[in-house]
Amino acid sequence: MSGAHTRIKLCGMTRAEDVELAVALGVDYIGLVFAGGSPRHLALAQAQPLRALVPASVGVVALVMDAPRAEVEAIASTLRPDCLQFHGSEEDRFCASFGMPYWKAIAMGDGADPALAMARFPSARGFVLDGHGAGEAGGSGRSFDWTRWPRDQHRPVLLAGGLSAQNVALALRTARPWGVDVSSGIEQAPGAKDAAHMRAFVAAVRAHDAAS
Repeated sequence: MSGAHTRIKLCGMTRAEDVELAVALGVDYIGLVFAGGSPRHLALAQAQPLRALVPASVGVVALVMDAPRAEVEAIASTLRPDCLQFHGSEEDRFCASFGMPYWKAIAMGDGADPALAMARFPSARGFVLDGHGAGEAGGSGRSFDWTRWPRDQHRPVLLAGGLSAQNVALALRTARPWGVDVSSGIEQAPGAKDAAHMRAFVAAVRAHDAAS
């Protein structure tokens, strides 16, 4: 059996039962969305009881998009996520100023060179390459050409956009990312996850790891 371990992030959680199942499935990260334009958007008061369900063994990622400094500070101090994820036009200095690790989402829907975009964020702990276009919040369920995956990266990069249990193994074989990030591909409705889809997605990733 291989020692490969693809990190799994299940994003856009809004319900306690979905968080509990994600934890039981042994995923690596749970994403909570604070981007105002997202159908998975949470108020801080909604997010706190979800955060309380996550043990220290699972990372919590708080997703924001062009949020004011005060809002990001409130999320960081109240929720105490393990990582911030920035999806907007934020610059590296702003993202790094909150004293915690951050990932930067890179929009792949416009055909731009991801390596150039990633170079603008030297402080980023990692990146999320998503199929959305620039200025969009992600979670669109759109994939991109996985052969455009940047090579020779020394920082973690997660693949997002249009992933599901049916195509994640192919995505992993093609891009060979550090991790995968899924939201709409495990849902019955925006923000409401489907337990069977969650189980199937995690099983597909683990089966790929075992075989590779």
